[in-house]
Amino acid sequence: MSVDVASEEASNNNVALSGRVAGEPAERELASGDRLCSCRLIVPRADVRVLASGRRGASVDVIDLVAWTPKVRRSMRGWRAGDQVRVEGELRRRFFKAGERTASRVEVEVSSARRTRRGASG
Repeated sequence: MSVDVASEEASNNNVALSGRVAGEPAERELASGDRLCSCRLIVPRADVRVLASGRRGASVDVIDLVAWTPKVRRSMRGWRAGDQVRVEGELRRRFFKAGERTASRVEVEVSSARRTRRGASG
């Protein structure tokens, strides 16, 4: 039996991001008893698009981050708005109840995180 290595390498879910922390990370406990830490990361885009209207498109993306493991939660708890950080992880689509509706969001489930530079306010 042969394995198509090219196909395996072409399919992966690894994310590496560097950016600026948008706000104070928040840690909370879910009804299940699980704990998570979450925040948003502002990541600059490499190129800025000019739209058909002549206006410039978004020059940043704001990415939701979530950490489940104690080690990564501890790292993120020390972050402050404006800190430069680097994270690695995987994209996850999470479903949850929002009133009577089921909603979803895509976030990066962080497996490693470190601050690379303290923000000006820190």
